[in-house]
Amino acid sequence: MNTLSTHVLDAVTGTPAVGVTVTLTDSSGHPVASALTDDDGRVKTVAELASGIYRLHFDTGSYFAAREIGAFYPEVVIAFEVTDETGHYHVPLLLSPYAYSTYRGS
Repeated sequence: MNTLSTHVLDAVTGTPAVGVTVTLTDSSGHPVASALTDDDGRVKTVAELASGIYRLHFDTGSYFAAREIGAFYPEVVIAFEVTDETGHYHVPLLLSPYAYSTYRGS
């Protein structure tokens, strides 16, 4: 089995996005894990994963609403595929009210 982590950064403030709810689902949409980003904007271990397709759901609407900031994207959903059962998967998210980007991190 391998592990999954994530890191959310707020591009507007240049700081970690603290308190973002992150939910992991499997290919059929069943929840696998859920967590909040910590003071560094991280979830160090979301879950251990077998091979397959997963989705990370980030509740960006609640994050921005708590800061009284309007946002175009109320959620960000990133689908990815686990093919190596011995590797570590890291999915960072760079966030702003009107844009986001992601990549496979290390």
